[in-house]
Amino acid sequence: MNLLQQKILKPVSFTNVVIDDVFWAPRIKVNREQTIPHQYKQCKESGRIDAFKLNWKHGMENEPHIFWDSDVAKWLEAASYSLATHPDPELDLLVDEVIALISSAQQPDGYLNVYFTVVKPGERWTDLRDAHELYCAGHLIEAGVAHFEATKKRTLLDVVCRYADHIESIFGYEEGKKRGYCGHQEIELALVKLYRVTGEKRYLKLSQFFIDERGQEPHYFTLEKKERKGFFDNFMNHLDNIKEYNQSHKPVREQNKVVGHSVRAMYMYSAMADLAGEIGDESLLKACERLWEHLHTKNMFITGGIGSTGKNEGFTYDYDLPNETSYAETCAAIGLVYWNHRMLQLECDGKYADAMERALYNGVISGVSLDGKKFFYANPLASIGDRHRKEWFGCACCPPNLARLLASLGNYLYSQSIDDIVVHLYVQGEARFNLHGQQIKLRQKTDYPWNEKISINLELECPDTFGVKLRIPEWCKTAKLKVNNKELEITDHFDKGYVRIEREWKNDDRVELELFMPIERIYSHPKVRQNVNTVAIQRGPIIYCLESIDNIYSLHEISLPKEGVLHSIYDETLLGGVVKIIGEAELVDDDWENKLYSTTKPKNKPFQITAIPYYAWNNRASGQMRVWIHEG
Repeated sequence: MNLLQQKILKPVSFTNVVIDDVFWAPRIKVNREQTIPHQYKQCKESGRIDAFKLNWKHGMENEPHIFWDSDVAKWLEAASYSLATHPDPELDLLVDEVIALISSAQQPDGYLNVYFTVVKPGERWTDLRDAHELYCAGHLIEAGVAHFEATKKRTLLDVVCRYADHIESIFGYEEGKKRGYCGHQEIELALVKLYRVTGEKRYLKLSQFFIDERGQEPHYFTLEKKERKGFFDNFMNHLDNIKEYNQSHKPVREQNKVVGHSVRAMYMYSAMADLAGEIGDESLLKACERLWEHLHTKNMFITGGIGSTGKNEGFTYDYDLPNETSYAETCAAIGLVYWNHRMLQLECDGKYADAMERALYNGVISGVSLDGKKFFYANPLASIGDRHRKEWFGCACCPPNLARLLASLGNYLYSQSIDDIVVHLYVQGEARFNLHGQQIKLRQKTDYPWNEKISINLELECPDTFGVKLRIPEWCKTAKLKVNNKELEITDHFDKGYVRIEREWKNDDRVELELFMPIERIYSHPKVRQNVNTVAIQRGPIIYCLESIDNIYSLHEISLPKEGVLHSIYDETLLGGVVKIIGEAELVDDDWENKLYSTTKPKNKPFQITAIPYYAWNNRASGQMRVWIHEG
């Protein structure tokens, strides 16, 4: 075990976490009671589930698509997580039925993919760049691991182990094996999960192969293209650099800029972080750190969204962060959470938790309506009123991705090391730790993110000495800390975004943390041309926006005076209960008649604005939305 591995944190499983707060608990409930059943219905009615019956024939309608398997797999993963925290016999039976159907579709050699079994038989592994074959396998593997961990049933785990064994017989450095890898990364992180639950090192080795081989010369996708036409050739032809699109332009350890398709990048970086920890590979960690810096300082929206354009569903160039046309795919924000959470375990640095929190409270949950039945694929930061969530998509990766994240949200709150309990996110509820051979229960009481105060109580069987680490968010400029009513100086215990309190803890010890949440005006880097002379509003971790339902004029006509006073008010009747922001603004006095241009500058008049959390926009009447507001 090297130095990197010695300092790794271990996430506390969501099965050891209870969330009962005012913010996340209602969303998890909606996810369980509305979203997961809604998505099953969509998968059933669209033919995705019944496709595993393998009864589709050429000439029939509703041809199975290359990524249908992954949609069903992610639904299974979400349902499994939900079963782990909220047992439901009906859902359990439904999950078993779907698993039985998937199992029946597995071929004698372990292969399992609907499209290449009934639509393109005989063409397995011939289009790795475009056809999502290994991507679908990865999501099936993740579902198998989740179902086993949730229920202890091996019905799906055994299926995916057989499939992984088959894949391992096809790919690798050995003579006769393919030196290929997937055009849409996913299986790499899935194989690490499978290794962790089975202990089978071949799966870890295969994940490492896929990561190490990517971008090597001779380039696999170039060789593959000589043999056949790719599934997405017509789509790919408009891309400037296909190798950058799927991050195969260089070996991964040589990459230092985020490029291409944003979701593929996040999944690959997540696997790189996983492997860095599992095999103690400092070079993979250093590559992740370079890529993280480039993304978070030059290519991320204020909401935690990533991906500037739909042309490549990803990145363009530094500081290109458009508003109305921003892509910011929901899956990409979710991938950002996955990656930052993994980086956080490798190094307990608050910048990773800050980025994770920003995405979770803004760019992730904006992807689902408050009723849990409509979804955004892309998440713009401005709208003229023509952008709306939909019940489903032909390419439906985002809805079940959201469902599985919300169902397992407890995974992201806490970690522990040999001598520390670490609190990353502030969410009311309980968590159980096994530290120094005894069970410790931590209870958070808070109305975060609306309220500044957090109270933490510890329950111990016997006194013990260890550290409790609490994150002080980057957005928080002033904080207060007390232990058993005695104030502590945070700067004396502060390191990399966390305050560490080491002492002999006793049963019912209490920690009180206050994170002051003034309303802040946020400005973009001057090179972000789309946001020049504009300002965004933030309070705590929440980014705000204007909607025309609250501000009845065209939003581009509204400006915030530099000295305008803003106030925060909790409104329990608004959007499920939110802190809204109201305050002094100005509105263009539009008294022009029959003129398009004039030598006279338009005048302004006083106007009161109302801003709501960005995540909650488009849940009421249709209308305009704007995050970045002109500053007068």
